[in-house]
Amino acid sequence: MKKRIATALLAGVMVLSATACEGGTADPGKSGDASGDAGSIKIGAILVGDENEGYTYAHIEGIKKAAKENGIPEENIIWKYSVKEDESCYEAAKDLVDQGCTGIFSNSYGHQSFTQQAAAEFPDVQFVAMTGDTAAISGLSNLSNAFTNIYEARYVSGVVAGMKVAELAAAGELAPENYDADGNVRIGYVGAFPYAEVVSGYSAFFLGVQSVYQNVSMEVTYTNSWFDITKEGEAANALMADGCVIIGQHADSTGAPTAVQAALDSGKVAYSVGYNVDMLNVAPTAALTSATNNWSVYYKYAFDCLKNGQAIARDWAEGYKTDTVAITTLGPSVAAGTAEKVAEVEAAIKDGSLHVFDTSKFTVGGKLLDSYVVDMTGNFDPNDPEDKEAIWDGYFHESELRAAPSFDIRIDGITELN
Repeated sequence: MKKRIATALLAGVMVLSATACEGGTADPGKSGDASGDAGSIKIGAILVGDENEGYTYAHIEGIKKAAKENGIPEENIIWKYSVKEDESCYEAAKDLVDQGCTGIFSNSYGHQSFTQQAAAEFPDVQFVAMTGDTAAISGLSNLSNAFTNIYEARYVSGVVAGMKVAELAAAGELAPENYDADGNVRIGYVGAFPYAEVVSGYSAFFLGVQSVYQNVSMEVTYTNSWFDITKEGEAANALMADGCVIIGQHADSTGAPTAVQAALDSGKVAYSVGYNVDMLNVAPTAALTSATNNWSVYYKYAFDCLKNGQAIARDWAEGYKTDTVAITTLGPSVAAGTAEKVAEVEAAIKDGSLHVFDTSKFTVGGKLLDSYVVDMTGNFDPNDPEDKEAIWDGYFHESELRAAPSFDIRIDGITELN
């Protein structure tokens, strides 16, 4: 999810599988009038960035691949790059409608209200607000939301980091400043904003590290921007100055990996775990891997629904089971045995024997959680019957009550610095 500004706002629905266009939601979205011939489908893409920004680049590649697989001609895709999260998004949507687009997709949370405004005005066009959370309560049959289970890939990237921490500790390569007062190895995380998506992601990463090497503590610092090379680099440097030996990130630039590579080249023990894209081109020996989305899975599904005149799911979220998330190529500095460990963990996530937010694996205030109610409507009424319990069967069911992440729990072992 991108530019997530609000907390939980979505009514309780179950997430639809990627394998079918209909079923799974109580009120699936409307697909518009286009159906049958792929040549009749015209796609509009409203993007918060361009190909130079990792998050948007992944969407661009996903759209192109999905269109090709669905037989949709390239000239039937109309691109709107670097669209701000203001009225210009609505104007972009109107222009796409005027150009004959039958499906319009915005990729940033801040676009959602303007996408919804356009959806209300043009009921015969299908709109999808990626990363959003208001479709189910909007009353609009032609508005949908979608996201991925990226938290699963963040957990696996944490396993990669944990393998490296274990190797460094065993080899005696860590200095006293790399340990906190309780003897835990320090790791760090550069986050964009303190929103549920970021909290869900860094918590999954931390739990992945701990699944391999238990004695770690993590510091999180926020840049208050999704894409700022300078701030992300500065944040990484500050974390390394505190003794952090691994720097993860939920931000869209190469700033953090570049800073970590420079530190490693200077003799500091420091390694990077990125996001969106492979960071080996900027951190050839510091980058261990990146958590990434395969957006083509969703777009192929959505385009297929449009092509066949079927409903797009009101809420859609998929992960490893449909290859919607992954980690990128393992870097040359990963610990021995990492590839084998990654394969084991990915298989366990796919077959359901491993749950990222297993409540036996973390504490809050020193206690285990057995209940956590998610605000589904945004009214913050603790007695609202629409709110949903997110913990059962021993784990927090992230992205199952809605596509948008709900895990905003601050677990023990992680400290937010700002």
